[in-house]
Amino acid sequence: MVGAGLLAQVDPSVIAEGVNLLWVAVVCFLIFFMHAGFAMLEAGQVRAKNVANQLTKNLLTWSVGILVYFLIGFGVEAVAGGSGVSMETFTAAMTAPDGAWVNSWLFGAVFAMTAATIVSGAVAGRAKLRAYVGYTIVLSAVIYPVVAGMSWYGGGLLAGLGFTDFAGGMVVHGMGGIAGLTAAYVIGPRMDRYADDGSTNVIPGHSMTFAVLGTLVLAFGWYGFNVGTTATVFAVENGELTLGGFGVVGRVALTTTLGMAAGGIGAALGALALTKKVDTLYVANGLLAGLVGVTGIVDLVTWWGAIAVALICGLQLPFVFEFVSDTLQIDDVCAVFPVHGSAGVIGILALPFVHVNGFSVDLLVSQVVGTAVITVWTVAATAAVFGAFKAAGQARVSLEHEREGLDVSEHGVDTYPEFGKPIAADGSGTSVRADGGEEAGSEIKMVTAIVRPEKLGDIKTALAGVGAPSLTVTNVSGRGSQPAKTGQWRGEEYVVDLHQKVKVECVVADVPADEVANAIREAASTGEPGDGKVFVLPVEDALQVRTGTAGPEAV
Repeated sequence: MVGAGLLAQVDPSVIAEGVNLLWVAVVCFLIFFMHAGFAMLEAGQVRAKNVANQLTKNLLTWSVGILVYFLIGFGVEAVAGGSGVSMETFTAAMTAPDGAWVNSWLFGAVFAMTAATIVSGAVAGRAKLRAYVGYTIVLSAVIYPVVAGMSWYGGGLLAGLGFTDFAGGMVVHGMGGIAGLTAAYVIGPRMDRYADDGSTNVIPGHSMTFAVLGTLVLAFGWYGFNVGTTATVFAVENGELTLGGFGVVGRVALTTTLGMAAGGIGAALGALALTKKVDTLYVANGLLAGLVGVTGIVDLVTWWGAIAVALICGLQLPFVFEFVSDTLQIDDVCAVFPVHGSAGVIGILALPFVHVNGFSVDLLVSQVVGTAVITVWTVAATAAVFGAFKAAGQARVSLEHEREGLDVSEHGVDTYPEFGKPIAADGSGTSVRADGGEEAGSEIKMVTAIVRPEKLGDIKTALAGVGAPSLTVTNVSGRGSQPAKTGQWRGEEYVVDLHQKVKVECVVADVPADEVANAIREAASTGEPGDGKVFVLPVEDALQVRTGTAGPEAV
């Protein structure tokens, strides 16, 4: 009774405002966490030599984009939404009351940055960092704010026509996917992506694990994206607390979850029909495509409609990706168009057919017009920006830098520094010692072995056992008698004729080289083709850098 009495003395509007503000803040944090998913997903789909570049682009998307949206984009969005051009409008983000910085500016900012980061996956592996950052500035300042303002503000052009997009199926994801496709077309494909005869060469990403984990992180954050857009938990009516937008949270949560599941199934079926195999990456991409498909309609779609739309969005993914990649020959590295672009369009256009209130011609017209306007604006603006960079020779890195990898050429780092670089190692866990001889006239020999990577641990142990723990290890690839095999990346088959191996080099003087060679052979053997070879080579002389000692003593 006491508690009830105290509650009766509290202004309901204070409770409503506090709970709603907390809800939006938590949602914004969830959506921000999606950037971790984007980083992992994209990093997994690029080659090992471009991972740091992709991670840097994701970091700078947020760092640069959020400042630009704060200083410029938020105001442009309000103008596009019909607020009128004035200094007050353009400085709204800087002068907003405390609560508005969360439920208005921050809420808009995390959506804007999601749209921006989608593009990086399409132009991975060849876009110059300055070109991508330059485009991020324009997208955050103008391109996305215009789309959001037209669609989500009461005075916006598309909102006035009845265009409906609940949480950004077209405004965020569709726009981002279309922008990515346009950018990829303008700057051209990665080197060696297409052969001279027009055939497609598959360039696999370096980590399926990263791609799948990134997908699951994104799916988790998506609950903030969709469920979070029911941004008012409480409202006050006649002095009493009532449920606000939260009244549809159950439907939004249900259709989001069903869409996620159906998208993965649709992609699995599409991949099976296209390649006769259930491709892992297609399933992961399809899960996201299903989410994109229902994002714009989750509050108004029937449960069966959510399943149907997401199933179609997943199903179309392998076919649209193959059409874009092989027929149009646009190198969309991370499949951002079939995941975000076409899936976003399908979901928005499907709403009139799966609406809880039944079919509506007026709604269909509004959805078609809205989709067309956003598409034309996005293509034109994106083509203009990347076209300008291309005309200035700044859109993509040089062939030399692309061959070397953007990690080194753009950032001066190696994400995996042990790849192709000598690594000192020993099998005993103690410090490496020299194998230098004490007997006059001892021969210096180098034992070199090309073996399976998974046998390296056994080899180090074996070398320590014969008294020769010092070695150098290099990751290499090559071919010998081991037959070529086929691999598959996103449903496309490619020939693996260069097999991953490690090269183990051990220079000895007082330890018999034949003992070292036999130790390696026994440790590396599996009895199958491809175990490798061991070579014993004479070394004319050796010189120790630190002391200047020459001959066997230097070893």
